[in-house]
Amino acid sequence: DFKRKNRGKTIEGNQRAMRRLRTQCERAKRTLSSSTQATIEIDSLFEGIDYNCTLSRARFEELCMDYFRNTMGPVEKVLRDSGIDKRSVNEIVLVGGSTRIPKVQSMIKEFFNGKEPAKSINPDEAVAYGAAVQAAILTGEGSSQVQDLLLLDVTPLSLGLETAGG
Repeated sequence: DFKRKNRGKTIEGNQRAMRRLRTQCERAKRTLSSSTQATIEIDSLFEGIDYNCTLSRARFEELCMDYFRNTMGPVEKVLRDSGIDKRSVNEIVLVGGSTRIPKVQSMIKEFFNGKEPAKSINPDEAVAYGAAVQAAILTGEGSSQVQDLLLLDVTPLSLGLETAGG
């Protein structure tokens, strides 16, 4: 967009300009999780040229659709590897800040035949919660329930979780 608006000038080789643009794009991504449009404004982005544009949620989704589609692969794999049918899933828990993106949520909901992902769990705090549980296990602190947990940070296989009693 910058190149098109500024007669072919490109910022690709300028690390500072790219970093500033990336930061503002990240801010816009967060804004688009709760608004239908976001404005990106950067004073003197490159060679004294200011940059600004408005990005709609629809355009953002269009630009990122390949990434969104790629997120569904691991979901399908964990179900396939566990031998569980998606209709048997009791609760859907999304973890990580990007799961706040409405398109990601709607794709998950559609995949699970209209079942809503859990809203009671903060996707950012879930990772910190896991770290706190691991710290309690390693230090021996906490209840016996915590000590009996096995927390896996990274696995070579897809991971699904089934709780006793559903």
